[in-house]
Amino acid sequence: MPVDRRPPRGSVTNRVSAALLEGTVLGRSLSRLVAELRTRAVPNSWTSLFGAVAVACLVVLFATGLFLMFLYTPSSTVVEYRGSYVPLRGLEISRAFDSTLDISFEVRGGLLMRQAHHWAALVLPAALLLQMLALFFTGGFRKPRRGSWVLLFLLYVTALAGGWSGYALPDDVLSGTGLRIVEGILLGIPVVGTWASWLLFGGSFPGEVLAHLYPLHVALVPVALLLLVALRARLAYAHEPAQLPGPGRTEGNIVGIPLLPDAAVRAGGVVTLVAGILLALGATVTIDPVWLYGPASPGDASAGSQPDWYTGFLDGALRLVPPGWEFVLFGRTWTLAILAPLAVVTLFLALVAVYPYLEAWATGDRREHNLLQRPRNAPTRTGIGVAGILFYGALWGAGSADLLAVQFGLSIEGVVAFFQVALLAGPVLGFLVARAVARALRAKDRELLRHGLETGRIVRLPGGEYAEVHAPLDPAERARVADDGVVKPVRLRPDERGRLTAGRRLQARLSRIYAEPDPPAEPSPGGEVERARSGADA
Repeated sequence: MPVDRRPPRGSVTNRVSAALLEGTVLGRSLSRLVAELRTRAVPNSWTSLFGAVAVACLVVLFATGLFLMFLYTPSSTVVEYRGSYVPLRGLEISRAFDSTLDISFEVRGGLLMRQAHHWAALVLPAALLLQMLALFFTGGFRKPRRGSWVLLFLLYVTALAGGWSGYALPDDVLSGTGLRIVEGILLGIPVVGTWASWLLFGGSFPGEVLAHLYPLHVALVPVALLLLVALRARLAYAHEPAQLPGPGRTEGNIVGIPLLPDAAVRAGGVVTLVAGILLALGATVTIDPVWLYGPASPGDASAGSQPDWYTGFLDGALRLVPPGWEFVLFGRTWTLAILAPLAVVTLFLALVAVYPYLEAWATGDRREHNLLQRPRNAPTRTGIGVAGILFYGALWGAGSADLLAVQFGLSIEGVVAFFQVALLAGPVLGFLVARAVARALRAKDRELLRHGLETGRIVRLPGGEYAEVHAPLDPAERARVADDGVVKPVRLRPDERGRLTAGRRLQARLSRIYAEPDPPAEPSPGGEVERARSGADA
């Protein structure tokens, strides 16, 4: 009986997928993309996981937000509460607050969705902030990734805007207090303040603010987040990731793990794990219990209220302004208690956004960098980063000045005065100390490169003197601690017309702040050790 030697046919699904991949333009393009991603390598660094955490937060935010969008009513129309929460039954509340209570108590899984949504909104800014800090201290924002840094900063700001707009939607007394503060800030801005307040609130407080914030929260912010994430992914695909110095790593190659499937599976695992943790928090840890706060009222305010952590620095900026800072000019009252914090915070955020371009201009660095730096190898940048952290921390801590005073039995004036001093002196001291520590660590690494590791073995040289034998660093450690980031001062030269402009003078002065002394000439590895050993053998 003849034997059928034809290969078995695959399943219908496999045959259809193969036909789509091989027989269509889109399928062939997708196949080429997958094949290219399999050959791409990415550094195996733990800091890259911050991006996966942010993606997990976005996944949870979009999934839970889509669920909540069909159940929430953004209306200030007054209704009588007839739900299952007895303490509020019979009260007149807004339809927004009523729908929030229905989601929490009447809809199956509604409270889980609300709380998981809130937890994800809290974790997302933290993940983005940590990612920015990791990039800053390692120089991951340098050319050609300056645009990616700006997009990451815009992601952070957009996340803040989304969190703030969502914070107000439940229309409880806590969110009403926050909106009242926003109204006061807008009204304190001369010329355009009244118009801006009328535009946001649609009239006298509270007006139609919920109807105005709702499209911002459910349409504009999600679209902006998706667009910014897509642009960052496009830039990451074009420039590939940077990597820390190490064995075999150069400006022209990447040593790491394959993007597909290794890195993708690892990132997917982190996304799944973080999403599970956020859902577990939403199921077990109460957050934003609006039923305890009660409905918002224009005449009520919540004592000891605190904003979500990511906007605490804005509240702290308002609290640190000394009282009585205002003057009358051109027939208008200029309230510095509002204008000064707005100007300071805006300037701080603007400097964060454009810092890559400022550093490149100050140092005269026009090169492309695919190798990252250890923080100790960029002492001035490290000092600036620590100063920025302390500045932000002082503003953030001042946002809880009243709670600190109550909890520790201190005067509110004393706590505010402490943070005022910390805001001015902390960044200066932090910059000086961090730069000095980084320089000391950098000098130690240079000594290791020059002389090697101390072995504790003392030998006598032919001339009679004693010397300690040093063991040279192994190639892997030598590559890890190598430092090629020496910054030299920009030479002050006149322009084409022979003028020394103020911009060139400023650039020369700033470059001297970034400049570091040239490292001493590095001898051949093990030279001193060999001389000591040869003397000992003699």
